[in-house]
Amino acid sequence: MQQTNTMIKLINGIELPHIGFGTYKTGANCVDAVREAVACGYRLIDTASVYGNEREVGEAVATCGTPREELIITTKAWRTQLGYDNVLRAFDQSMQKLKMDYADIYLLHWPARDYGVDRDSWRAMERLYDEGLVKAVGVSNYLTHHLENLLAVCNVPPMVDQLEFHPGYTQWDTVSFAQEHGICVEAWSPLARGRVNEDDLLVYLAEKYKVSIPTLCLSFACQCGIVPLPKSSDPSRIKHNLTVITLDEEDVKKILAMPQSGWSGEHPDLEPKKSVQVPD
Repeated sequence: MQQTNTMIKLINGIELPHIGFGTYKTGANCVDAVREAVACGYRLIDTASVYGNEREVGEAVATCGTPREELIITTKAWRTQLGYDNVLRAFDQSMQKLKMDYADIYLLHWPARDYGVDRDSWRAMERLYDEGLVKAVGVSNYLTHHLENLLAVCNVPPMVDQLEFHPGYTQWDTVSFAQEHGICVEAWSPLARGRVNEDDLLVYLAEKYKVSIPTLCLSFACQCGIVPLPKSSDPSRIKHNLTVITLDEEDVKKILAMPQSGWSGEHPDLEPKKSVQVPD
C-alpha cells in the first residue's frame, strides 16, 4: 500500500492532488477536522455555501500552519443562488465567510432546471474566472446533457464536474463524457456512506487485497482517474483515507459492473427531496 501523490492536471494547467477532503456535515468538528486533514497531507479542501461551514473552513485554513497558496479551496453556489447576479453575490458572500480574496475552484452546485438560468449562471462563473477571482471553474451534479448545454455556448469550459461516484453508482456515461472533454471528475460520497460495506464482491476484494472497504472504494475511484473527496471527523480515518492501492484491471471491471446500490437518491433532473436554504 502507498499514500497517493499523483496529481491530476485541469485543462488550464492547474494541478489537483489525487484525493481531496470533504467537509459536508462535519458540524462542530469542522475546524479540527480540516486542520487534521491538512496535517495529514490533504491539500484539496471542499466546502459549499449550503454546508454552513465556510467560516469554519476559513478559520482552519488560516490557523493550520500551511500557507494558503499551498492549499486548493473549493466552494460552490447553491440551487437558490443561480442566475448571473445571484452567482456573483453568492461568491462574494462565500469569500467573506472564508475570509479569502480568491477561491481555487468555484462550482455551480446543481444545474438549474431552466437552461437559460444555467447559461446566465455560467456567464457569471466566466466573469469570476476572467477577473482572476477563481483559478478554476466547474460544476457539480451535471449530467451529460447539462454539460453539452454549457459546452455549446461557453467561452470558458467547465474544468471540474463533481458527481456522486462509488461502487454501485458510477454514472459512467457522464464520467466518460466529461473525461473525453477534458473535464476532471471529482467524487462526492466515494464511500457510499457505508451503504456498500456488506456487498459480497467488495467484501471478497477487500479480503483479497487485505485492505478495508473504504480503501478499496477510494482506490477504485483513483484508478478510474477520479478525485475522491472522502469526509470524516475521526483523525485515524482522515489519515487512513489517504491510503490507496493498485487494483487488477479485471477487478476494476467487476466493480464497474456492480448493480446499482448505495445511491443517495438525489438526481439533478428530479425535484429536490426538500427545500434547503443557504445558512447565514
